Amino acid sequence: MKLSELLREGQILTGFRAKDRWETIGLLAELLASQGRLAPEQRAPVLDALLAREKIASTGLEHGVALPHAPVEILEETLAVLAVSPEGIPFQSADGQPARIVALLAFPRRRTHEHSALLASTARLLSYEDTREALLRVHSPREALQAVRDAERA
Repeated sequence: MKLSELLREGQILTGFRAKDRWETIGLLAELLASQGRLAPEQRAPVLDALLAREKIASTGLEHGVALPHAPVEILEETLAVLAVSPEGIPFQSADGQPARIVALLAFPRRRTHEHSALLASTARLLSYEDTREALLRVHSPREALQAVRDAERA
């Protein structure tokens, strides 16, 4: 499974702003709900799982990338959101840099093997400087989705 297969334009935010990683996760989970990707009764368990995972250790990686993620018992399918924040968000990242690209993943607990592969491929995809630069140049969700697709083909 590829990140681009999970994303729809409505699940991509460009020019995203948030004060910290906690607000970021809340806003991205809310986006999933507003896009109809989460049923009302799923919203709180998904958010709780994402926040609990983040409390264990920051999901901020290096080079301005963060990958908040969590398994959620009640999910039937893997969900993703992509946010591009040119200004960056404090995320307690491994290298101390603010997160400028955030890919949030929530997946069914029973599919942990798929999650591991998706998490690894997403981290690898966003580790490439060309991919990050392309995403930081986008002006719309459509352009961001195309940048992800192009990077996955490269």
